Amino acid sequence: MKGETHWIIPDGFIPPESSGSLTSHEAICVLNCHEEDANLAITVYFEDRPPLEGIPETVQGKRTKHIRTSSLHRAGERIPENVPYAIEIASDVPVIVQYSRLDTTQPELALMSTMAYPLKTRGKGVHDE
Repeated sequence: MKGETHWIIPDGFIPPESSGSLTSHEAICVLNCHEEDANLAITVYFEDRPPLEGIPETVQGKRTKHIRTSSLHRAGERIPENVPYAIEIASDVPVIVQYSRLDTTQPELALMSTMAYPLKTRGKGVHDE
């Protein structure tokens, strides 16, 4: 099977400001190479507060989905700007996860993209520990 079911992104940060016409943002890019939909459970961890746990997202079979971290919410609570965070992604179908950051806080904008860290948890799904 292509992909893994458990991914970690240890470095997240949504800048509080942007310059120019582009908005600073971060995105979780998920590729599902399989026929069946991938049901994700996303947990966002913080340094100084409890995590936002079990945020649901679905990536249709044979599709990709770009999820802006600023759109993630649970019970009305969102990731605040200007606060470091980390992300854990569990999926019931193996997927491939990339993480991208567009920083436009200065006129010389920066684009960073990296693969998330896959945890080798074959056989475990969204609700397994």
